[in-house]
Amino acid sequence: MKTEQEWEQLIKAINVLLHQAYDSTLDEIYALLQKIDDEEDENDLRAYYAAKSDVENNSLIAWEDIKQEIAN
Repeated sequence: MKTEQEWEQLIKAINVLLHQAYDSTLDEIYALLQKIDDEEDENDLRAYYAAKSDVENNSLIAWEDIKQEIAN
């Protein structure tokens, strides 16, 4: 994970390049960022449903069994 200073420097460098880019390039960059965002949303939803399913499938385990497993 980047530090706040590294993050700010990267954003500044990106802004310099964006201001130099052609309109068509900006459109492509925007479309790519949208695609990345959509994929991240899909991944988050998959992870959510997997975790929810896991909880639902494993919620029938007795608390005493869980405590014993943790103790071992």
